[in-house]
Amino acid sequence: MDEENIVYVGNKAPMSYVIAVITEFEQGAKSVTLKARGRAISRAVDAAEIVRNKFLPDVTVAGISIDTEEIESEEGGKRNVSSMEISLSK
Repeated sequence: MDEENIVYVGNKAPMSYVIAVITEFEQGAKSVTLKARGRAISRAVDAAEIVRNKFLPDVTVAGISIDTEEIESEEGGKRNVSSMEISLSK
């Protein structure tokens, strides 16, 4: 998987990520991966569904992987954060 075909989902509106995914496909990418952690997971799912249902009906979900990552919290301890990758392909 090419590093440039990854869209990291954060706190922006889902349409921002939809535009990023569409741009990747228009530049010739065969697959694009949406990566999100924590509360951004639902935004990644929304973006993937908007791409599939409204803009690029020929795009399919090639795979979904879920994981739990251990990150350092501000208090100095460690905490677990859920993460998800949604692979879209033409």
